[in-house]
Amino acid sequence: MATVFIPSSKASSASSFSVHQSPSFPRLTPLSETTMEESVDHAHAIITKWDTKSPASLFRENRKEGREFLKCVKDLRSAMHFFLTQKWASGNLVLAQQLMQIAMKRLEKEFFEILSANRDRLDPGSVKSSISWRSSSSDNDLASDDDDEINVAGESISEVERVSALAMYDLKAIADCMIGCGYGKECVKIYKIIRKSIVDEGLYHIGIERKSSSSSQISKLSLQDLSHKIKRWVGAATIAVKTLFNGERILCDHVFSASDSITESSFTEITKEGAKTLFRFPELVAKTKRSSPEKIFCFLDLHEAISNLLPEIESIFSFESASTVRLQVSSSLLKLSEAVKTTLSEFESAVQKNSSKTLVTGGGIHPLTESSMNYITSLADYDGELSEILGDRPVPAQSPFPKSYFDSPKSIDNPPSAVAVRLAWLILVLICRLDGKAELYKDISLSYLFLANNLQFVLEKVRTTKLRYILGEEWIFMHEKKVKQYSASYEVMGWSKVFSSLPESNSYEPAMSPEDVKEWFTRFNIAFEEAYRKQTSWVVQDGKLRDEMKVSIAKKLVPAYGEFYEKHIGMLGGERNLEVLVRFSPDDLGNYLSDLFQGTSISGNSTSSSFSSQSQKSRPTP
Repeated sequence: MATVFIPSSKASSASSFSVHQSPSFPRLTPLSETTMEESVDHAHAIITKWDTKSPASLFRENRKEGREFLKCVKDLRSAMHFFLTQKWASGNLVLAQQLMQIAMKRLEKEFFEILSANRDRLDPGSVKSSISWRSSSSDNDLASDDDDEINVAGESISEVERVSALAMYDLKAIADCMIGCGYGKECVKIYKIIRKSIVDEGLYHIGIERKSSSSSQISKLSLQDLSHKIKRWVGAATIAVKTLFNGERILCDHVFSASDSITESSFTEITKEGAKTLFRFPELVAKTKRSSPEKIFCFLDLHEAISNLLPEIESIFSFESASTVRLQVSSSLLKLSEAVKTTLSEFESAVQKNSSKTLVTGGGIHPLTESSMNYITSLADYDGELSEILGDRPVPAQSPFPKSYFDSPKSIDNPPSAVAVRLAWLILVLICRLDGKAELYKDISLSYLFLANNLQFVLEKVRTTKLRYILGEEWIFMHEKKVKQYSASYEVMGWSKVFSSLPESNSYEPAMSPEDVKEWFTRFNIAFEEAYRKQTSWVVQDGKLRDEMKVSIAKKLVPAYGEFYEKHIGMLGGERNLEVLVRFSPDDLGNYLSDLFQGTSISGNSTSSSFSSQSQKSRPTP
């Protein structure tokens, strides 16, 4: 047995000096040599037992021996470093190198088998749960050979999560060992191949095909089919980001925690292709032909989905090598924003250029009003996305808001948002176009009724939707005043002839002659019948506005007629055809006015017979 060499302070021989002064090799005792040789002998026994020909699984059959195997490899590596410093140890170094190659082959096989056997258990959902559990458990808990200890440590998680956690521990231990021994390349190659196939398969199962559709193919889809496809994509993207890519990033970070560069290259190569395909779809949709203004909601749905996922996307794909994924996401958001802005401009232009000259019967709601307000109220539901998209657009100098809106103390602190200004502007464009439509009516009173009807419809849409909170109460108040102005103008133009067919009360003196009374009653009959005949076919769809307009007319007409009627009906007591001469009692007028704005046309003969029968029933005896 070699003796332990202890240098003496008195030694002065040249040979002993040379040993102490050697610049190439550190001075170690024969005890270290013995320890290293014993490490190689122990490693030889363990490694040859588990060479690649052994069919058993090292880590599945006996976890304790698996840990011992890794320890042997670590000791073997230390021995190799030692032998490299010793000239005499070339034989030991060769043996150690051979054992190391056998060990790496075995670990490579184990790494492959663990990845392959746990394809279903190492799904991203299990990975996230396993990492969460592992953070509260020590490596000794995970690596323990004692089943009872494992069960106690993992009693709060499922069996799948437990197996997943153990597999992740083993993968990390093997990866650390192989990377530390200089065999990281072989380990990473296996990992990339298997995990990429799992990620690609996961994307396929949620409906993301490897080869994305082209813009021309998407353009051929109907709006309904496109909306359905987008809905499925939003669901798939959420799963892909929150579960698939996130879980893969967690697994990569865990398994290759020994090397940041390996973590980055592995994750990027595994996920980049699938992620770019996934996030290219919104851009392709944005590039399709905008055959319908309603396609804007497809753009907004996609923009909202990506915006919601953006923080997680940037976190998961934070590596520099994954910048192409982030660029694709940014490009999709940009294209969608541009598509939204363009579609809004096209919608505005379409409203302005609407050239339909078809008159709406009875001055009712124009199809343009209904379709435009339905569109604008739907846009209001996306105020968050529109705010993000339109936020960089300055408030126009010609704002659709009143000047007082900006002058009020409240608006100084809270100026209208870009969304409020844009939507208010679209409504203003609609109202201006309706002014042009109103000019098509030959009857001026009907044109005012048309404007009152349509603006009331606009107001009701604003009051009962999210537009109320976007545009504000002052906007509503201003347009309520406008409806009242239109109603008043309708009343003046539609009933002034009836009002003027009655004499003013101060003209009763001096007393009228029976002939004068007959003439006034005849004038009123003609004027009222004409107004009634026309306006029973006119329409006021809003019940509240309809009642307000009827009440307003009745308050002016019925008392004035009643006063004239009561004062002069007695002068016509001797008339044979009194029911023809005086066709209406004061009570009749209220009944007739109730027929207004129902959209039911009454012919001349029907009107006369209706007036006659009604008058006979209600005619008082003079």
